[in-house]
Amino acid sequence: MRILVTGGCGYVGTVLVNRLLELEHEVLVADAMWFGNFLKPHKGLKVIKADIRDIENIPFNGIQTVFHLANVANDPCSELDSKLSWEVNALATMRMAEAAIVAGVRQFVYASSGSVYGVKQEERVTEDLSLVPISDYNKTKMVSERILLSYSDRILVQCVRPATVCGWSPRMRLDLSVNMLTIQALSKGLITVFGGEQTRPNIHIKDMVGVYEHFLGKGSSLSGIFNAGFENLSIMDIANAVVSLVPAEITVTQSNDPRSYRLCSDKLLNTGFVPRHSVAEGIRDVVQAYRDGILADGEEHYNVKVMKRLGV
Repeated sequence: MRILVTGGCGYVGTVLVNRLLELEHEVLVADAMWFGNFLKPHKGLKVIKADIRDIENIPFNGIQTVFHLANVANDPCSELDSKLSWEVNALATMRMAEAAIVAGVRQFVYASSGSVYGVKQEERVTEDLSLVPISDYNKTKMVSERILLSYSDRILVQCVRPATVCGWSPRMRLDLSVNMLTIQALSKGLITVFGGEQTRPNIHIKDMVGVYEHFLGKGSSLSGIFNAGFENLSIMDIANAVVSLVPAEITVTQSNDPRSYRLCSDKLLNTGFVPRHSVAEGIRDVVQAYRDGILADGEEHYNVKVMKRLGV
């Protein structure tokens, strides 16, 4: 199968592309490469440096499935430039879908975000609950979902609302909660927890890629919106899990981030998907990479720091 992955050089994208190549698919990656390219050459891989806002530079002919991962990720990055976030995350997504339809693409899988729910007190945050996005990033994801679903009579649309991803990737991110707390313990011997009582859903990067693979295999038998998160943990729970593996002190400070919610992913699980990895494994992955000397606490692993340096 010929597959287009936007954001294929990113944290999740790099692992996804490598898995698709293992499955012997032909993969085209379109990525602005703000954070570099860690994909190794492969006979089944073509990588083009392209900003998804420049839709004419992205070839869709012959593509059967699009995994649309490219976006201005997380709240701090979106807050740098609201206009950029809306252009990349919403407007470009609409144009991507329209170009895919014109080219006869059969399947469009969109990486949304579990953060679209905002603050929820329910024990089971399911896909049919109301969305209360509280940041530009959350809002662009919500709007993009609705745009894409409006095309569902012309192309198979699957919107995935991932939890916070953790674990090792060649294009590493250390601005995600599990990874961030782990590297703090490793490099400083001190973990700073902001608040601590907020509950957040989590997913190991290998399970995240497994979800995308699952949708590829199921094809037209699934459509709509699906949560993807399997461990709802407080930030303090995560910190305690880290120090159980890496001795470190925990200090708690006040937080102005009210987001707290628990994802229920029963809809996805009922389609036959089985998660196989855990937050504890994600912590161990980061620890091993650090101890093997292939990971250090550098600015290149923090999206907002890179974007500020590039001025994008």
